[in-house]
Amino acid sequence: MIDANLNRSSEGLRVLEDVARFLLNDVELSRRLRTLRHDLARETKSLRIGLLSQRDSEHDIGHPHSVSLPSREGKPNMGTASLPGLTDLVTANAKRAEEALRVIEELAKLPELSSTLTSSRFEQARFALYTFERDLVSRISRRDKIERMLGLYVILDRQFLADRDELEIGRHIIEGGARMIQLRDKQGKRGELLLIAQRLKELCCRADVLFIVNDYLDLAMAVDADGLHVGQGDLPLAVIRRELPIDKIVGCSVTTLSQATKARNEGADYIALGSIFPTTTKKEVTVVGVDMLKEIKRTVSTPLVAIGGINQSNIGEVVAAGADVVAVISAVLGEEDIRGAVQKLVAEMDLAESECQNQ
Repeated sequence: MIDANLNRSSEGLRVLEDVARFLLNDVELSRRLRTLRHDLARETKSLRIGLLSQRDSEHDIGHPHSVSLPSREGKPNMGTASLPGLTDLVTANAKRAEEALRVIEELAKLPELSSTLTSSRFEQARFALYTFERDLVSRISRRDKIERMLGLYVILDRQFLADRDELEIGRHIIEGGARMIQLRDKQGKRGELLLIAQRLKELCCRADVLFIVNDYLDLAMAVDADGLHVGQGDLPLAVIRRELPIDKIVGCSVTTLSQATKARNEGADYIALGSIFPTTTKKEVTVVGVDMLKEIKRTVSTPLVAIGGINQSNIGEVVAAGADVVAVISAVLGEEDIRGAVQKLVAEMDLAESECQNQ
């Protein structure tokens, strides 16, 4: 039993480690999983020869060639090979390892084994794995949204809109080709904003456009937004990550490399750098320029959104500097033809990306 469950736990952990390393490119998470796997190996090193001596895989009734176990649907048991997605693969292997660790933990309490194995060590490993499972599923469930982060990101600032209809403007923005919409309102009543956010969320969902709420964690959760965007003076990312459902993305505004690095380390899914150019949208802004954009792009692998003073004449420069996404307000909302303004910006971005690829 000990040999079989040590193998199960090690194999399950290795699958999780490789998912973190090769599919998510998460250095820290893969390191922590590797450390846990190695710690368990060291904990049972003294038993290795004895366990191998007692192993009899050929006559184990669990051997795949010794018995055919039908699934609940009456079809052949295909194990994890029939799992429909990466999240299911992670969950299946996490559960496999967790259950195996619990078996060893209980066996280690027996008098004949308690002097060789320490039950509490396996208990600690099991609880650590619960956290790893959550972290992996969280990363995977957000990966789809992160991969959809591209193109133009329009911020629907209600103060800038004045009395224009948000839903109509949002529809024109989507028709023009924007891939992300953020609802921002620093002054309106929360009850009124809830109804607007619900309608915009439905509109974006039908068009497969990401819908982000600015600042308000409760509002983002109430309308099931795709994510939340915060600034340096808003709720800490650690608090947001604890409260927000694990499949939602979080963006953070920064003006410096140190802020960008800190946001990445604390779990931001994307970083919004600005203001790239002088802008009249905000009264007090720090202009960082395209050189800062290039520096952060070289240093931080997190998707990078450029914002601030970007328009049709300079959007190509921003794309060439490395912005993954470009966010605008006045360049769209300040135009009479909303759809046309978006189309022109998207066309300039496509042209700049094409030129970068040909260089």
